[in-house]
Amino acid sequence: MTFAEFLNLFFNGQNLALLGAALAAILAGVGSAKGVGLVGEAASGMLIEDPSKFGKALLLQALPGTQGIYGLVTAFMILYKIGILGTPIELTTAQGMYFLMASLPMAVVGLISGIHQGRVAAAGIQLIAKRPGEVGKAITSAALVETYAIFALLISLLPILFF
Repeated sequence: MTFAEFLNLFFNGQNLALLGAALAAILAGVGSAKGVGLVGEAASGMLIEDPSKFGKALLLQALPGTQGIYGLVTAFMILYKIGILGTPIELTTAQGMYFLMASLPMAVVGLISGIHQGRVAAAGIQLIAKRPGEVGKAITSAALVETYAIFALLISLLPILFF
């Protein structure tokens, strides 16, 4: 088998689209896992001192998890469009590359924003540890990071939906 035959075998349209779906789910999931973990670490320290703040901490800890959900939505939409969840369609290499490129905004921004949202939410844990009445400000600060994940979701989904 020549190198060109090898490339044609593995880098066909279907596999490129599947790679895009995998990257969206994996990278956004990693960002969420890291972000949720960061907040969990901060919350555990606060809860040792005051277990009654668990509900407030849980709200902040859940926020970075949304990037993983957005990555899954992107992946499922690609899988649906290419027929993996129904009748498979033949994709050209260019069409597979189209889906791969469409997945990248959610994959990359999901990874980065999940981690940064976790850092902001962890700082919010420190805020509510000292001033429990300021939970709204802590949530608002963390939610601002979310807007970029939502923008990336839209940029990824629009080309997928209109394929």
